Amino acid sequence: MARLPELAVFDLDFTLWPFWVDTHVDPPFHKSRTGEIEGANQLLELFDLVKYFVHREIYPGSKVTHFERLQQKTRIFFSQMIFFDDEKRNIIDVNKLGVTCIHVQNGMSLQTLTEGLEVFAKAQAGP
Repeated sequence: MARLPELAVFDLDFTLWPFWVDTHVDPPFHKSRTGEIEGANQLLELFDLVKYFVHREIYPGSKVTHFERLQQKTRIFFSQMIFFDDEKRNIIDVNKLGVTCIHVQNGMSLQTLTEGLEVFAKAQAGP
């Protein structure tokens, strides 16, 4: 792979796990159960996913607003970001910012990650 993104962003619900954290599960939390932001952080820890992230930020509002805030905070250009999400509307909205967006249809996998990074590298190479 020629080029890697400077920032990779992953949606949580139906992307990293197969449910909505705020409506499909209730506390107390155990492996595979959680609830909203605090619960989402707990799930990341229970599933041992925190080791894969340098920075965690869970933002419950608009994806566009979240990416604008991430760009301001990190000073990373949108063109150097990749975003994985199961919701097509988020893919469409965030793509308009210039972020490489990958529609996750059956949850994250190594294959989805690899294919996404290949799409990013091809976009960086240009036409």
